[in-house]
Amino acid sequence: MGVTIKDIADYCGVSAGTVDRALNNRPGIKEKTKKVVLEAATKLNYRPDFTARSLAKGKTMTLGIVLFDLNNRSFAQLLNAVELKARENGYFIYVALTDKNPENEKQCIEYLASHKVDGIILFTVNHGEAFEEYLRGFSIPIITIFNYISDNWEYVGIQERAAMRDAVCHIINKGYKKFIYICPPLKYLGKVNIYTQEERLQGFLEGLSLEGIEDEPLIIKDSQYLNELDKITFSQETKSAIVCSCDLYALEVMNFLKEKGIKIPDDVGLMGFDNIDVLKYVTPKLTTVEYPVETIGTMAVESLIMKIEKGNFSTKSCRSLDYKIIEGESI
Repeated sequence: MGVTIKDIADYCGVSAGTVDRALNNRPGIKEKTKKVVLEAATKLNYRPDFTARSLAKGKTMTLGIVLFDLNNRSFAQLLNAVELKARENGYFIYVALTDKNPENEKQCIEYLASHKVDGIILFTVNHGEAFEEYLRGFSIPIITIFNYISDNWEYVGIQERAAMRDAVCHIINKGYKKFIYICPPLKYLGKVNIYTQEERLQGFLEGLSLEGIEDEPLIIKDSQYLNELDKITFSQETKSAIVCSCDLYALEVMNFLKEKGIKIPDDVGLMGFDNIDVLKYVTPKLTTVEYPVETIGTMAVESLIMKIEKGNFSTKSCRSLDYKIIEGESI
């Protein structure tokens, strides 16, 4: 059996209440006594009983986060921010990955709920009234990020459509006339929740329309998008640009073009979206869209903890954060 608060109290010759105040940094204890108690706790190898603490507080001090995967560096950056902010507030994180599968996602949510997390941050691929009713059945606060569900759920994301629209206008102002848009998730359009990708597509099309581009863009939805690019001849005369819905695709395209001896941006321009941290190692420097992914994670945690601490799950808000175009060498 592990060392208890009573054991420390007996060792130090003080009350259990005094030990509790010292261990939890509460007022009502002299600094000298607090120091003695903390040194004793270390010497006796005391470990807090989180189960007992959870029962006392009525909370497990854990949060869940549901993501697609960690293949995209922006997801990893988001998760780092979530874990850091949660830890600052005394919470631990359970991570569940869905691989973009709606049924897997439900299993992840059920797993987190069964482990009594105090709240969930959800990057969903589900939507619709039936799914919303399903979420309400868990009776815990849920914050949605990136993929919007409805006004019934608190949401933190970015101005997806405006960001992509401005990116396209930026490219056109550089003299580009022909466009290719790469976004494999669009093959799931109408089947699952791909809100972020739908918004980016609409922003792409709006940008072309605003700038008077009449040539029909090539929109590639195939996961084998490099095979589609292999069928196209690029040259300086065509003044074409490839716009990717995320940096991950843009980096794959960049490697492909380099292997083919196609020069960026002389033969074709290339634009990404996310400004993931590994871009600092890439040549030529990728032109992309940056948004505060860490801030999204931090805000989601802060909002979730506020709901947990105040017991008010019904408060809703929709926060769309700003973005900026990062000028690179690929456009």
